[in-house]
Parts: sequence; C-alpha cells; structure tokens
Amino acid sequence: MSRFMKGVLLSAASLTLAAGVGAAQAQTTVITREPVETRTVVTTAPLQLTPVQRQTVYRTIVREQVAPAQPTVEYRVGTRIPESTHLYAVPRQVAVEVPAVQAYKYMVVNGHVLLVDPATSQVVAELAD
Repeated sequence: MSRFMKGVLLSAASLTLAAGVGAAQAQTTVITREPVETRTVVTTAPLQLTPVQRQTVYRTIVREQVAPAQPTVEYRVGTRIPESTHLYAVPRQVAVEVPAVQAYKYMVVNGHVLLVDPATSQVVAELAD
C-alpha cells in the first residue's frame, strides 16, 4: 500500500472517529419524573328523567319545606356549587319511586329543585313546576 493510500485511510478513520464523538456530544438526555399529584376527574352527565319522574321528584321535595339556598350564585346544570352550600338527602319516598336520584342530594333555590352529585358538587338536574 502506498504512502498516499495509508494517509487517506488514516484521515478517513480520524474523520469517522471525530464524527462519532461529535454525535455523542450532541445527544440530549431527557429525565422523566413521576407526577407529583394524580387525580381522577369524573364528570357527570346531566341526569335524564322522564317528565313524570321530574314532576314526582319536584312535588315530593317541595312538600319537604326545607330552607332554601341563597341565590347569590347562578346555579345551572353542569356548574359546581360552593362547598358551604347545605344539601339535603333525597327523601326515601322519592328514592323508591325514582331510583335514579337516590345517589344525589338536593337544594332549593328560587322555587327550583337542584339535584347535586355529592361526589363532585356538580348540579346534575334542575326541576321546576
């Protein structure tokens, strides 16, 4: 092998080695960490009741004559109620006639009955006469 060829091979080997070192230096290290806090967020779809069920629930609860909540906040289906709001258990008679509402609590605001999911504090139904 000629001296010239040896020089070319040596140069090629040096370039290959230098390129490998440069590529190694250019790598990015990504460090992943476990999340500090994990939460499960459950959203509740609005409660689907027939007109007869809505009327049964509303009329029975209105007869209970509970203290109405102050209308300081606008309450709508899907909104969360303040933690300080007092909720009432659904009367047994209503839970027997309309089992779909037994897991909820309720409050009365401006003559409307609001059914609330106690786990999320979210209004799931608004009932009125």
